[in-house]
Amino acid sequence: MIKKQKLPKVDRYVLWLVLSLLVIGLLTLSSASIVLSYQRFHNNYYYLLRQFAFGAVPGLALMYLFSRIDYHKWQKTAPLLVIVGIIMLVAVLIPKIGYKVGNARRWIDFGLFLFQPAEFVKLAMILYLASWYDRRKHHVHDLYYGYLPSLAIVGLVTGLIILEPDIGTMLVLASIAAVMFFIGGVRMRYIYVTAASALLVLWILIKAAPYRAQRFLAFMNPATDAQGISYQINQALLSIGSGGFWGLGFGQSRQKYSYLPEPIGDSIFAIMSEELGFIRICAILLLFLFLAYRGLKVARTAPDIFGKLVAGGITSWLIFQALINIGGIIGLIPLTGIPLTFISYGSTSLLISLASMGILLNISRYAEYEI
Repeated sequence: MIKKQKLPKVDRYVLWLVLSLLVIGLLTLSSASIVLSYQRFHNNYYYLLRQFAFGAVPGLALMYLFSRIDYHKWQKTAPLLVIVGIIMLVAVLIPKIGYKVGNARRWIDFGLFLFQPAEFVKLAMILYLASWYDRRKHHVHDLYYGYLPSLAIVGLVTGLIILEPDIGTMLVLASIAAVMFFIGGVRMRYIYVTAASALLVLWILIKAAPYRAQRFLAFMNPATDAQGISYQINQALLSIGSGGFWGLGFGQSRQKYSYLPEPIGDSIFAIMSEELGFIRICAILLLFLFLAYRGLKVARTAPDIFGKLVAGGITSWLIFQALINIGGIIGLIPLTGIPLTFISYGSTSLLISLASMGILLNISRYAEYEI
């Protein structure tokens, strides 16, 4: 009888850190969403139940499944995943397919749940760029054969995301691509020129849309129009400040009572800070930092270029998304409206994030270090 070969163990630190942040996120959402849930659906836990049913449960299932699938298999499917992602990004712009909230059309309505293609595309692009630079490792310094074709795909995807519009996700995706270009060995002068061009495009986008210019103005001077364009950042800072060192206590936030916009989305960090306080928030931020450290260690010790690039891309995604969300809420950068990974409401974001952690865990099985 042939015995089935056992898989190497995953990085237990990564696993427990992800599970810890998931539990913290669900508990935070249970408090932050209670007022909004009752106001809209007369059910205190409507958003929590949906996050659990459509994000946490299938996400954990995918994380377990992907942690057992050899990560090299994603190299073959990466181009197909990007094509599917681009098709969905185009579809979301079609009025009869894309679901619109405010001025943004970012979701596809599947009846029971809304799916956000941009979240799927983040993972698809990481796998695609990793596959691209692994296959062209001997031509990575070639501008026309190695760099420009991959840059064109990134430009196409980010352009479609801008049309939704979703500048926050565009910034995250561009940051991930920049990190992967660097890890992949692209010449730094190419990256510098691309970064300068991207900043010019961002400046044009800000000038072209009045609401973006107003957000930038609110960032520069939060006292400007405190009841208008600066309302969210002022309420967020008030929420964070009122938490003090130890917080008001779990469930005791005042700002979630219709004072702070988006209490379950991009503003959820402010609710956390108000209820948990500075000391506990620092502990949660340390969990993110330690997860980033372990992810980068997996990337550094991965046995091949593809594994290094995928692990580095997934980890940089976690880092940049958390930095952009938290930085916007505490006033270090302009507000962009992206979720805080594992914490904010958004079943697609949670689902894809957990699936990505499954791939990272599988890479950790083959990392060349003692766990």
